[in-house]
Amino acid sequence: MVKVLGGENMPRVGFIEKTIYKQEGIDVKFFKDGKDVRGDLFLANNYKAGNRTKNNMNVKFLKEKLKAQYPGYDFEIYNGDGAKVHGNVTLGKVRDTYDEEE
Repeated sequence: MVKVLGGENMPRVGFIEKTIYKQEGIDVKFFKDGKDVRGDLFLANNYKAGNRTKNNMNVKFLKEKLKAQYPGYDFEIYNGDGAKVHGNVTLGKVRDTYDEEE
């Protein structure tokens, strides 16, 4: 769902997280001040990425990419089992944990 404010569509965090999953193939959660951001919070814009981030890039790189689009927020990245993934793990390895479930 999106909210229209001043002619601009504002998506909810939950929708943005789903968009990131569709684009990147990885579960991401928004955090602010150490707390999980509710999925019904509206933000100014949806995730914008031309292409999926390359498999050889690491989790830290993806978090920085997200922080550039959403200043003031932090992010946690999760593998296919729902466990947090740390910064030096490549995105290819994280994505593989989802592929194994299929």
